[in-house]
Amino acid sequence: MTASGGAHVTREVAIVAPTASGKSDIAMAVARATGAHIIAVDAMQVYRGMDIGTAKPTPADQAAVPHHCIDLVDPNERFTVAEFKTHAASARASVQAADAPALFVAGTGLYLTAVIDDLQLPGEWPEVRAELQAEPDTAALFARLQQLDPLAASRCEPSNRRRIERALEVTIGSGQPFSSFGPGTSAYPPSDVQQVGVLWPRETLSRRIEQRVHAMMSAGLLREVQTLTKRFELSREAKQALGYRELLDHLAGRISLDEAIAQIVLHTRQFAVRQERWFRRDPRIEWVTVHEDPVAEVTPRIIALLR
Repeated sequence: MTASGGAHVTREVAIVAPTASGKSDIAMAVARATGAHIIAVDAMQVYRGMDIGTAKPTPADQAAVPHHCIDLVDPNERFTVAEFKTHAASARASVQAADAPALFVAGTGLYLTAVIDDLQLPGEWPEVRAELQAEPDTAALFARLQQLDPLAASRCEPSNRRRIERALEVTIGSGQPFSSFGPGTSAYPPSDVQQVGVLWPRETLSRRIEQRVHAMMSAGLLREVQTLTKRFELSREAKQALGYRELLDHLAGRISLDEAIAQIVLHTRQFAVRQERWFRRDPRIEWVTVHEDPVAEVTPRIIALLR
């Protein structure tokens, strides 16, 4: 990324990792040491008021280090990858204008790919999307995608409802396979953004996830969900956020609080596996295996890249 004078290249590094890996702590340590701005790349941190369950940077952290791409919309609004791309472009320009390094903190792989690889995103077909959303059976939608666009289906997790719906929406709405819209997320072109991955032993990360879920409950996650539901009819996307959907089921009387907490832990562990699988496909990522302290073990490498 070249500044307007053409002489300076903004340094950009992305920290990628599954949830509960310590990305935010690493990012804060790096930012304090280098003056970097943090660009959050998280599909749920864009929603105002969804703070505890999304592990959003605290007000103190946001006051200490400039943060971007957080609290962009209310949780009753629909938010798309294309909109995130626009906000991220604006954030990168702001960081460049400040002559500071940029630190992407990425838990949502698709959003990061859209930004650093400049994904060309197809249009939208709301009527088709509404028809697909009315189908309760995700497996049936996946089978339909396998029939209409086998290549796109091979790139989707069978349980990734949002991704399946989007592929079908584009395929049906445009009359062209979703996979025909450029190489998409399966291409890994050269990038000026260097990526560092944080890797934990699976059993250790599993324990960290359980600990964090209980910490979120102690911090008032249930109260946060209650407050949000009094203010908003949450959007379909916001309702899918981990922690929120399970507690919404609890508040609706469908499951007990203990069942909700157990489901949050289980679903978050499953999500972490999907995140890691997504990131591990990218050969451009330099992985650092963490054994005890993510800040001590990963921060020095990122600081070296930014300097």
